[in-house]
Amino acid sequence: MTIDPKTVMLIVEDHDFQRRPLARMLHSLGIVDVLEAANGREAIGIIRSAPRPPEIVLSDLDMPEMDGMAFIHCLGEAKSGLGVIIISALDPVLLGSVAKMADAYGVHLLGVIEKPVTREHLVQLLTGHRTADRTPPPVRPAPPAFGWQEIRAGIANREFEPFFQPKIEMSSGRVLGAEALARWRHPTRGIVAPYAFILELERHKDIDALTFLMLEKAAHSCRDWLAAGFDLTVSVNLSLTSLADTSLAERIIACVKGTGLKPKYMVLEITETAALTELAPALENLTRLRMHGFGLSIDDYGTGFASMQQLARVPFTELKIDQGFVTGCARNRAAHIIVQASLALARGLGLKAVAEGIETAEDWDTLKAAGCDIAQ
Repeated sequence: MTIDPKTVMLIVEDHDFQRRPLARMLHSLGIVDVLEAANGREAIGIIRSAPRPPEIVLSDLDMPEMDGMAFIHCLGEAKSGLGVIIISALDPVLLGSVAKMADAYGVHLLGVIEKPVTREHLVQLLTGHRTADRTPPPVRPAPPAFGWQEIRAGIANREFEPFFQPKIEMSSGRVLGAEALARWRHPTRGIVAPYAFILELERHKDIDALTFLMLEKAAHSCRDWLAAGFDLTVSVNLSLTSLADTSLAERIIACVKGTGLKPKYMVLEITETAALTELAPALENLTRLRMHGFGLSIDDYGTGFASMQQLARVPFTELKIDQGFVTGCARNRAAHIIVQASLALARGLGLKAVAEGIETAEDWDTLKAAGCDIAQ
């Protein structure tokens, strides 16, 4: 275990009998400079005035004058880039909420420790800290100002391509397929992400132009995988706004079969983040697609409208649990319970369950143990 002894640390805790043993623990780990503050307001003053400002802050939450949440808020507004460890005796559910709050404010959270602090847990969090981690995350640039006509011209020129994200069977580690994610290979702007063009296409009710280009290109790729000996499926997103047109299913069937791919190798993902307003034509389209062998997936499950109703009405074959519940579910009790309930629902309905956003081995192990079928 290596911790740079030159690292300056700040303990923010209002009780002397807890602050001082923690300082001694840090000294025993080789840390020379350990600063102390009794609340958030005092800590802000130390950060601003110390000859060598702290690089890591260990902060309690329940403190007088300025509590830990207000302190974290201030650090986020200041874009300080400090590494923060939350130390508290509060309920783990509350600590999980504070951790998400810190992330939302842009604070570099190293972790959460429940009191009493153990040397082992503290070492684990400090060992994972690196100087590069203290750099504030880059601000996401505003979407490029693409107009509908420019986007439409890009589609006509076939500049949009599928980028593939693998779907892995959790029990075996075998790749089962991939989801096609639309990206614009712009001639002057490089690779452009979906947030720069999806909303504009939907606003002009022209999302089908992109959908059918993705269907065609994804189907060609999947056909090539099969020809090379890989038994894989491909998933393509289908906007709910398209389902009001009763000719949609026949057009999709003709498009995919025209590439030489059998429909059984394609899964159509329907997001539930929009309300299903045109029920009859949507059910007609989705049922026809299912009859011809396409898989149907309900995407971002748990984040949108009338989830239970859609599952009862539509012949889905797959349920995708949103990454907002999956990421960190091993340590977040509420997220873990929601994931378990979603998996039980999928099993009861005979659907394959897909977890999006697995980022750690700990989350992988938790989901695998809970019986999740597929990881993406």
